[in-house]
Amino acid sequence: MTTNEIRKYLENLVDESIGKTLKETNAIKHIGIDEEKSLVILIINIGKAGGEPEAKLRREIAKIVKLQLGFKGVKIQFQEQRKIDSIINRKVKFIVITSGKGGVGKSTISANIAYALTRKGQKVGLIDADIYGSSIPKILDVPHSYPRGTADGKIIPFKKGNIEFISTEFFTELGKPVIWRGAMLNSMIQHFFYDVMWSKDLDFMIIDAPPGTGDIMLDIKNHVPDAECIIVTTPHLAASHVAIKAGLAAKQLKHEIIGVIENMSYYINPVTNKPEYIFGSGGGEEVSEKLGTELIVKIPIAQPEFSLALYESEEEIGQIFDFIATLLITRYL
Repeated sequence: MTTNEIRKYLENLVDESIGKTLKETNAIKHIGIDEEKSLVILIINIGKAGGEPEAKLRREIAKIVKLQLGFKGVKIQFQEQRKIDSIINRKVKFIVITSGKGGVGKSTISANIAYALTRKGQKVGLIDADIYGSSIPKILDVPHSYPRGTADGKIIPFKKGNIEFISTEFFTELGKPVIWRGAMLNSMIQHFFYDVMWSKDLDFMIIDAPPGTGDIMLDIKNHVPDAECIIVTTPHLAASHVAIKAGLAAKQLKHEIIGVIENMSYYINPVTNKPEYIFGSGGGEEVSEKLGTELIVKIPIAQPEFSLALYESEEEIGQIFDFIATLLITRYL
């Protein structure tokens, strides 16, 4: 019995998760024979792993290999096709922007880092993974609409300039809160990584994570274990105390921490032209010291001149984000 003969027996089996035969999808990626153990070894791509379609296919393969072909056993490794084709299998730098608590400007920083990277010629994706508090569409000033899909069921990402992005807000009725539990959260994060038709030549994927250390951070770890983190805090020591927890959680999940950004650091009084530390001081230093990492920048309080939340290179804060973008590009050279 040869591997080609085994293939002919198996290739007309149907992967019911997509309704196509293994031959139609060129799903059988490896066939090996362990003659000593009378064992067939298979690697097969399927539409969706788990559930009854996989279990049924496994039974049908075992039946053919053992009863029709006379082998004593079969070892099957199923690979989920959407994961193989997804963004996680490309040379993309994944950067998670996270914080200990909400209200520190994490989403605005995520969007502006993405925007600054595009100004430096990088191709950038942005995932709004803050499921309960999604705000990236508003920050990018993109009106609500439901996502469009391709004929093969892929989600087409939204675009703002040269930023490709996706957000939970587009999957819900405008203005309605998201009231989901763990399994639904994980399902949405999987869609963002596996089912969105991201451009194949993205350089960076910025992930706007939710505050805290809950389910979604664990999901991100499972999908992109090599992602690196930037921790966002404000100068107030109450905020930095919680940001330290977020950083320690990232370390526990084996995410490397790039550094800390202190947001809302000070306000330039237009009368005196001097900084006023209206939210206190020392938070960024405390977080970076406790986490053993760099305090990358301190961002003052100011309103963008030309848009709702995005800063341009000619603005002082825009230049700060240009510095962050250069830092990230240089890091991966």
